[in-house]
Amino acid sequence: MNPTVVSVHVSAEHSFSKSPADSIELLEGIGVRGDAHAGVTVKHRSRVARDPDQPNLRQVHLIHQELFTHLAEQGHEVAPGELGENITTAGVDLLDLPVGARLRIGEAVVVVTGLRNPCQQIEAFQPGLLRRVLPKDDSGEVHRLTGVMGIVARGGVVRPSDPISLELPPPPRHPLTRV
Repeated sequence: MNPTVVSVHVSAEHSFSKSPADSIELLEGIGVRGDAHAGVTVKHRSRVARDPDQPNLRQVHLIHQELFTHLAEQGHEVAPGELGENITTAGVDLLDLPVGARLRIGEAVVVVTGLRNPCQQIEAFQPGLLRRVLPKDDSGEVHRLTGVMGIVARGGVVRPSDPISLELPPPPRHPLTRV
């Protein structure tokens, strides 16, 4: 499958889910036009409370559609946008990307900064879902499955069915951690 955009979402409110849109506009160094999380400095409420001047490494949230298939197999029906992502992708192993991977999406470029760290709101959204998106392996290591966060390196419009291409950073490459 060629990597593509499945759907795009935006919310001007700090709500858990985001509404589908025909297109979104990514603004360089800011995020998604009209989205509550857009800005040069952090907009996530808990992070603002700790340090409102820290840089916003969470301007754009991407989730792979394959997660929704995986969750459905475990009894959790989740639709694109319901977990708060701006861009739902298909055919890209987002969780395996290194820090600094560049995703060319439609007219825009997003640089991956880290993993989304799921919070208790996911459990409030659907009981039992948090443990499904934060599974532990046999060694006890937690795996965060709810997509990646990034910053906008080049602005532009992104629409469903836009192609996605990937450019890896030069070695050494560093695995994603939560941001």
